[in-house]
Amino acid sequence: MPDGYVCVRVDSRGSGRSPGYLDPFSPREMRDLYLCIEWAGIQPWSNGKVGLCGISNYAVRQWHVASLQPPHLAAMCVWEGWADTYRDRTHHGGILCAFQTNWYDLQIKTVQYGLGVRGPRSRVTGELVCGPETLPNRELAKNRCDLDYEAQIHTLDDEYYKERSPVWDKVITPFLSAANWGGQALHARGNFEGFVRAASKEKWLEVHGLNHCSLFYADYGVRLQKRFFDYFLKGIENDWLRKQRRVQLQVRYVDRFVERMEDEWPLARTEWTKFYLDPMDCSLGRSPVKAQGSVEYDALGDGVTFLSHPLGKETEITGPSAVRLFASSSTVDADMFVVLRVFSPEMKEVVFQGADDPHTPVGQGWLRASHRKLDRRLSTEYRPYHTHDELQPLTPGQVVELDIEIWPTSIVVPQGYRIALTVRGKDYEYPSGSSVPHVSVFKNEFKGCGAFIHNDQRDRPPEIFGGRTTLHFDPSRAAYLLAPIIPEKK
Repeated sequence: MPDGYVCVRVDSRGSGRSPGYLDPFSPREMRDLYLCIEWAGIQPWSNGKVGLCGISNYAVRQWHVASLQPPHLAAMCVWEGWADTYRDRTHHGGILCAFQTNWYDLQIKTVQYGLGVRGPRSRVTGELVCGPETLPNRELAKNRCDLDYEAQIHTLDDEYYKERSPVWDKVITPFLSAANWGGQALHARGNFEGFVRAASKEKWLEVHGLNHCSLFYADYGVRLQKRFFDYFLKGIENDWLRKQRRVQLQVRYVDRFVERMEDEWPLARTEWTKFYLDPMDCSLGRSPVKAQGSVEYDALGDGVTFLSHPLGKETEITGPSAVRLFASSSTVDADMFVVLRVFSPEMKEVVFQGADDPHTPVGQGWLRASHRKLDRRLSTEYRPYHTHDELQPLTPGQVVELDIEIWPTSIVVPQGYRIALTVRGKDYEYPSGSSVPHVSVFKNEFKGCGAFIHNDQRDRPPEIFGGRTTLHFDPSRAAYLLAPIIPEKK
């Protein structure tokens, strides 16, 4: 028992060596986890304080089970785990993401109970990882849910998603929430939402970069986790409360990260700055347009890029961003993909090692125009929040206002560099044309969005989403990027 902890590893029902019906993130699975926590809390080797620690799949369930408030759950380390099943995982801005289906096929079905001798063996025990039974494929299929089918039939944020998402005002467990700047489309938003919206009075946010797993297992992450759990689970009076500020950021520069402590999120000193889109020269400037204009593009194409002048000084962008557009379509709907970008004086794009893709842009956002309805209670100017509870089809040629969330990011832009916003009709692709062959747990090549692509024609039929999209501009309809500019601390 290293460091005085007992580590309990559980095969969820229907996976590994646990028989049953495989239904990830379902209410029943959360109840199972609740019971496991309560079992561990009363064992003779337990002090009655149970902690949850895990990354990705093993982080997500923490948000969900915390809503059930298990009495013995004393602390959680939620590292890069989405929270809202609809907004964070299956439908970005209402647009279906292919990740869930690919993930289920290659990472979950491959460890389903009943694979038996067709599955792997444990390198520790030599036992069959997927149980002693070897079941035929038809039996395996009967013993699991169909996540692809569920995503296809549940196109709005209905009860199916709500019962698979946290109830934030019931999440009261102390937690450390760790997000990844490069986790665009999965491993970022939920960690920020949890920190801001959960009812817990004892909560901390940490944000870093690099790939998905590296820092969780590195000395940096392990030290942070141990300090947190030593205090909340073992009652050690260490320096956690005295020295750990509420927010710990690895602020991203073009060539490094710099650690900085803060007290809130978004940062209180943020200067919310509007950069206006100008159709005349496709510029991004500080003054609204003075004349009427428009830009039209292929609704499934590369769209248009608006570029700022070279920045006169080093400028930090850290926080959530938002875009307001006025658009019309030649059909009854349109998908908007917005990309926050940075270019060097030589017009070379600044990209980063993201959670999975080495050519990840600074920031991304998505919105299906028919999902433009806002939740006025939860929306802010810098974080529009859409209800996704009804469709509002477009009338061809009629202009509508669209507010689009760009997930939180951080970049210190050097003097002389340019900020850009691209509005397009499909996923971002790194402009060099290079791609990274897919790894074994994903099906697609990585071209800038990693595994998080939106190309399912069942969700985006060309007869609806393959028309022409027009962006409209005039003094009364100012389209802009709202960016979180961070001044230096005085």
